[in-house]
Amino acid sequence: MTRSDLPTRIFAAILVVTTLSTIGGYAQTPQPAASPKPIQVSPGGVSPTDPQVTVPLPEFVPNAAGTGVTIARATESFSELTLKGSDLHPEPPILGSREQKPDFIRELWQVRWRPNDPIDLWVILPRGVKNPPVVLFLYGFPTETDRFKNDSYCSRVVQGGAAAVGFVSALTGHRYNYRPFKENFISELPEALASTTHDVHLVLDYLQSRGDLDMNRVGMFGQGSGGAIAIMSAAADPRLKAIDLLDPWGDWPDWFATAPDVPQTERAHYLKPDFQKALKPLEPLQYLPQLKSQKLRIQFVADEGEPEKAMSSLQAAAPSSAQVIRFATSRRMYNENSGGRLFEWIATALNAHPSPEPQLNPIAAQTDPAKSKP
Repeated sequence: MTRSDLPTRIFAAILVVTTLSTIGGYAQTPQPAASPKPIQVSPGGVSPTDPQVTVPLPEFVPNAAGTGVTIARATESFSELTLKGSDLHPEPPILGSREQKPDFIRELWQVRWRPNDPIDLWVILPRGVKNPPVVLFLYGFPTETDRFKNDSYCSRVVQGGAAAVGFVSALTGHRYNYRPFKENFISELPEALASTTHDVHLVLDYLQSRGDLDMNRVGMFGQGSGGAIAIMSAAADPRLKAIDLLDPWGDWPDWFATAPDVPQTERAHYLKPDFQKALKPLEPLQYLPQLKSQKLRIQFVADEGEPEKAMSSLQAAAPSSAQVIRFATSRRMYNENSGGRLFEWIATALNAHPSPEPQLNPIAAQTDPAKSKP
């Protein structure tokens, strides 16, 4: 959990306590004012103080003992990459905002298929490109979605002509609400990996339903833990045709032995056989060799702290058709990939065509100075 998440978690905890006290600790039919609702927003977006905004209350169900309530959770298999064994039901997506910029259109959607786990989904469309290919972007724990709000980033990510869709993994950022503080992405890694792999499938289903994207040309960029999820998603869903990985996690016993993301005081627990057994069906090493039909690139940066043994194992497991690049330093990697060049490989792999230069409406530019700025 990041420092910026703390106020949200505290507020969520207050909501939980307030709701429990309201229903007296027993499962009762909630009153309309207290029933869980998604955030209601207008297509143009609203400010946090807008009276239309309704903060969602947590959804409860009776506990197993029948003596009270507990936070509602979906039935979901954390040992399956597909939706087999899971009971997830997509709800109609909610549009939070739509912004038109000179070279891209940015939409924020809320999608949901589990109780108490709404997902912010950012869709960035290149201007002037009809039915563009699409790339899913999943950065590693503990990053949030701030980059998708940045105009400069959005311009770079779509300049190759592919649409970009970004979200965060389970138990990360805004998806960490309504969870006990003792649970986190690392401690619940089997759940985090499996459920986010399921998310990728359902996000692709939503994108398919839109009708404005070329779903025959779909790729995924994954960094860190997002790289591990991208590997498993590509093995489970044939719609992913190109995979771009940056320092992917994997080779779990070796990774947990020295990875800096693992708290030193908890490392011994995660190396125990029971925890490692739960991760066995979610081992990227066993799925990487299967990605022979996809276009695949893997980039490793030595000084980012990923265990050398794990990186070598992942490189060895990659199919011979994969492009593998090693950087000694993050500075070298930046010099090679800055200015949007990081995103060129996957756009080219999907046969995307660069979007044309932005064409400004001169009347709009005169009436709205902000629209005249790139």
